[in-house]
Amino acid sequence: MSDSTPSVPACDAELDASGLNCPLPLLKAKLELNRLPSGAVLKVIATDAGSQRDFRVFAELAGHSLLHEEVEAGVYRYWLRKK
Repeated sequence: MSDSTPSVPACDAELDASGLNCPLPLLKAKLELNRLPSGAVLKVIATDAGSQRDFRVFAELAGHSLLHEEVEAGVYRYWLRKK
């Protein structure tokens, strides 16, 4: 039997930015990515709706890969692979 939910990527580090408003989730994610080696995956948890736009644009401009994103009950989760 196959599971219909897409598999989420494994992560090397996790950042909980719940309760923080723009631009703090993105700034904290940038600092965490700076610590990680190239190719590492960072999972970010946020509650700010503006983070969707922020993380998509950031990944594109910085050259990182936004591997997966999901929203559930006002909680936003992102998996970013560092370039």
